[in-house]
Amino acid sequence: MNWHLFNLDEIRELTKASRDGLRVADAKARLLTAGPNELTQKEKKSALSIFIDQLRDFMTLVLIAAAIISGIVGDRTDTIIILAIVVLNALLGFLQQFRAEKAMEALNRMGDPTCSVWREGGPETIPVRAVVPGDIVLLDAGNVVPADLRLLETQTLTVMEAALTGESVPVQKSAQALSGDMHSLGDRLNMAYKGTQVTNGRGRGLVVATGMNTEIGQIARLLQAPESETPLQSRMRDFGKNLSVFVLAICVVLFIVGLLRGEAPLTMLLLAISLAVAAIPEALPALITIALSRGAAQLARGKALVRKLTAVETLGSVTYICTDKTGTLTQNKMTVAGAEPVPTPLDEEAGMPLLHLAMALNHSVQFQGTELVGDPTETALVRYVREEGAAGSVELLMERFPIVRELPFDSDRKIMTTVHRFDGGHLVLVKGAAESVSERLLPGPRREELAARVAGLAAEGKRVLAFAFKTIAQLPEEASGHMLESELAFAGIAALYDPPRPGIAKAIAACKSAGIRPVMITGDHPQTAAAIARHIGLLEDEGRVVTGKELEGWSGPEFEAVVEQIAVYARVSPSQKLRIVEALQRRKQYVAMTGDGVNDAPSLRKANIGIAMGITGTDVSKEAAHMILLDDNFSTIVKAVREGRRIYDNIRRFVKYIMTCNTAEIWTIFLAPLLGLPMPLLPVHLLWINLVTDGLPGLALSAEKAERNIMTRPPRPAGESLFAQGNGAHILWVGLLMAALTLGTQAVALQKALPHWQTLVFTVLSLSQLGHVWAIRSDEEFIYRKGFFSNPLLTLTLAGTFLLQLAVVYLPAANALFHTQPLTLRELLSCIAIAALPFHAVELEKWIRARRRSHAAPVAPDRRPGSCDNDHLSIQSRS
Repeated sequence: MNWHLFNLDEIRELTKASRDGLRVADAKARLLTAGPNELTQKEKKSALSIFIDQLRDFMTLVLIAAAIISGIVGDRTDTIIILAIVVLNALLGFLQQFRAEKAMEALNRMGDPTCSVWREGGPETIPVRAVVPGDIVLLDAGNVVPADLRLLETQTLTVMEAALTGESVPVQKSAQALSGDMHSLGDRLNMAYKGTQVTNGRGRGLVVATGMNTEIGQIARLLQAPESETPLQSRMRDFGKNLSVFVLAICVVLFIVGLLRGEAPLTMLLLAISLAVAAIPEALPALITIALSRGAAQLARGKALVRKLTAVETLGSVTYICTDKTGTLTQNKMTVAGAEPVPTPLDEEAGMPLLHLAMALNHSVQFQGTELVGDPTETALVRYVREEGAAGSVELLMERFPIVRELPFDSDRKIMTTVHRFDGGHLVLVKGAAESVSERLLPGPRREELAARVAGLAAEGKRVLAFAFKTIAQLPEEASGHMLESELAFAGIAALYDPPRPGIAKAIAACKSAGIRPVMITGDHPQTAAAIARHIGLLEDEGRVVTGKELEGWSGPEFEAVVEQIAVYARVSPSQKLRIVEALQRRKQYVAMTGDGVNDAPSLRKANIGIAMGITGTDVSKEAAHMILLDDNFSTIVKAVREGRRIYDNIRRFVKYIMTCNTAEIWTIFLAPLLGLPMPLLPVHLLWINLVTDGLPGLALSAEKAERNIMTRPPRPAGESLFAQGNGAHILWVGLLMAALTLGTQAVALQKALPHWQTLVFTVLSLSQLGHVWAIRSDEEFIYRKGFFSNPLLTLTLAGTFLLQLAVVYLPAANALFHTQPLTLRELLSCIAIAALPFHAVELEKWIRARRRSHAAPVAPDRRPGSCDNDHLSIQSRS
């Protein structure tokens, strides 16, 4: 309900409230009706049901089937390893399920356990959970607002609402009814909301909503929505389904062909089962988990703490970054951009421009050593005077011109006035909003000049404060505000702003160069937000600025049609932030959302990757997010995106590697009986290849460095398969090539009646996979350009795997276990030469693709003017 639009009499009637407060009996009755003033949680699942949910993933079911098949074949070791992988992945998912409950607990922790209310004509302290609609709550500085209140009276009451609205400074409250249409949360000056904090003054408010009916309660409901599926989860789900269908089809064909050839059914069943074991990439889930863990550790060193492993890969898919302004794009440090004093007759007596004296005296700042404590705007003014080297320190000026009277700032007057002893009389200093000060100036051209100058500075995104003064000989004991704040002389203006973070413009340019659209979503005024956005390069000519009020008037389809054109959102509500994320996702965009307040939690949870602020963020936002920025810096997100792209590239590499190897095994086993050859490999050979020859080099691929063009290419298409961009074709033809070389070796060895032909087949297939992994380290660069030894971990792994393969061939104990026999030196060198052919074939593939690209586009397009080389954006360096 729009409580802020009703007058107080209407509010009392709607809530059935009394001026003297509720009677205790009435309060108890309302508590039974309305329920406790606390946030409720959805029913929790049992630990067992959460764990079982983790086992319902399609790829997990495929792995369980592979374990059963391995057990049937008799490979108990393989069964144990696969089941261990399944349990590990289930435990990781199980732990992640508690994040929503933690977010709700953090919401419940916000707010004092007790509060002061007015009941039956007097104050009473009660538990916050016992507050009911119709109660009158007493507010004082330091209190956390216990429920949503319509303010009845205020005395210089200011409330910090940053956690709920995104507004970076305390809001001056008023009891007056608002006129007009709907107002955003930040503009509802006569309301105080549950979970916000009183920073100054006092007041009384009538409770209009409690518990889940409050604004923070609406956020709590939104938090209970399911999280978005990550790109990796989607791709692995599709991969698991496609793989299982493919393997089943191959096994059925092999079984039928064998029966038609007159083979024994049991023999063909065992052969089909062996084929299934060869096709299942047992090491793949573990490799992905390890790669993501390594990436998470790398991100943590770069000030980005990952709370959910799959978020590491999601970073590489991001197409939109929806970011807050204050503290993320800017420094969250109000700064005086400049002061423009007007010469006055008192400058000589003050020893400085009177504007500087007013900035040094007209404030409520507390001095704690070198620290300034108080309103951010006032501390910025005092800091400016200090840095400008005024005649004497601020503290000495305050002693020289002591304050004798103060009229605090309020939302009606929009000014603050102080009176000081000055040259035998009194100096009245007035500071406030330019329009309010202008109304109190002596008639003259100053008013028009001031209005024009303020408009110009406001267009630059600066907040303008005007200063005025007058002198009086005597200070009446009952001097009214009207008497002190009229017929003033103009002293000048000060322009303030929250400066952009260093390097932020370069980070924004890096986003755009990488095909990522940065969008500002802020609680600040649209003019301020647009000016900052233009200054840092976020808002360009084609971008639009939209307010929460405009957004409220659009239907879903209307908003969705223009959402990709909007660069800045100002004065938006929590539900609107969520609506922005959902609209972009419906347009097939992958959205990263930053936030630090309670109001950001639903959109952080809904976004493909939610990013909370580590310094200024609330517990709620951190619990709802996938990643936490330890330095609250937008540039860190760009570095994290680069790292995410590198990690996904490496995941694609070892999927390509493992599936090529498995395809080679499938072709080898499938084609051998069709060609009249005996079973080329034993199940123990398949187990060795899958877990050692496949697994160890695949793990080393996770350490591969980023490609040179990683931040100048667009994000991956939303629905892109792991087999896109030629991966699928590569897997098929290279796998077939390996199988052909393996079967050719088998045919030649059998023709020569070599008793150890199976060892030759085993060695050729194993070593050809090692050559293949070296070639696929880059999709574009030749290995001699990239460097044979530029990935030391891979080099060591290949050397170690090669030695292990030699051990299997030459050690007597291994011969007995793996049914192998030693090879002669000539036979070993022949195996190495044959195994090197896939490496050269893949390098030739790169050359052919490069030739095709050069013929298709003989002249490379110039880079966009103003774009920057983003390869310097290393996750290990801070901007």
